[in-house]
Amino acid sequence: MISKGNNQQPDPKDDFNTALFFNVSQDLMCIAGYDGYFKKINPAVSKLLEYSNEELFSKPINEFVYNDDQVITEKLRDNLKRSIPLLNFENRYLTKSGKVIWLSWTSIPVPEENLVYAIAKNITHKKKQEQERNELVASLSKINEELQHLTHTVSHDLRSPVNNLLSILSLLDVSTIQDQEILGWINLMQSTTEGLKITLNNYLEPVRQKEKNNTPTEGVNISDSLNEVIQSINALVMGSRTVMNVDFSAFETIIFNKVYMDSIFLNLITNSIKYAKPELHPVISISTRNANGLKQLVFSDNGLGFDLNKVQDRVFGLNQTFHHHPDSKGIGLYLIYNHITSLGGHIRVQSEINEGAEFVITFRD
Repeated sequence: MISKGNNQQPDPKDDFNTALFFNVSQDLMCIAGYDGYFKKINPAVSKLLEYSNEELFSKPINEFVYNDDQVITEKLRDNLKRSIPLLNFENRYLTKSGKVIWLSWTSIPVPEENLVYAIAKNITHKKKQEQERNELVASLSKINEELQHLTHTVSHDLRSPVNNLLSILSLLDVSTIQDQEILGWINLMQSTTEGLKITLNNYLEPVRQKEKNNTPTEGVNISDSLNEVIQSINALVMGSRTVMNVDFSAFETIIFNKVYMDSIFLNLITNSIKYAKPELHPVISISTRNANGLKQLVFSDNGLGFDLNKVQDRVFGLNQTFHHHPDSKGIGLYLIYNHITSLGGHIRVQSEINEGAEFVITFRD
């Protein structure tokens, strides 16, 4: 029934619907007094906290709060008495069985009634995910620090023997050597050692830049990068009789980090040789293509491959190995993934057992 004007008379159905909503809501709904006791609660409260209504009404609310959160909870409850609403406040409660529950509260004071109307959401699952994420970030940060330390140490410690080897090679009087094959091996050893020295020196610079959160990028000629890597491991490529099929007709230059690109090629190629089928020579195909306006590098081989369904998201994890090879350390793919993603790119892999592997690297636009 409508009264004069625009005011509507209370409808008994509204009270019924309000009570129904209060009772069936999965969120915790309650009315508390300024004295710190529950006055009314919906079934979700007693169900989650595992106490009966009588138990919840018989004690101050703060006694159900997790001990470490009681002081801040009491302080903010005092603010409610000063008509300051409480929005999105998170605290922990302890259930009757001893489980810790995280709740997010929105509480509105009604001073004329000395009551607080409050609703809470159970965010325990969210908090657990946050904790796991924080632990993962801390773990990855530690691993990153250890890898940076390892890079410094290895680069520093290897430079001395490399310099010594170069000094020894420079003392050789090649004019007295008549055997052309021996001369070829000496030249190969010298060029490989010089390449190793350059690589060691170059590896330190991106680490220093990364520590400053400033990984340098430039126009990198991927063909030149590939040729330099092949030259540095020429003996391995020749000894394994690896066949390289290269097609960079789509593009040859990409904005990237030169040392990262060298590392990507080095790890992918050595992995393909390392995990080649015993009865076949490694065949590696490397090409570039444009896909939906993005530049991609496609690398594939005819090696042992692996079961992607079993490996799943562990492919690029640290210390993850999928073959019983004595040189498997589980670092190469981890480095490749971090090189690419740290510069805004993406990498995906497709592989089956005895069907080789294909890696598609998408560079940031």
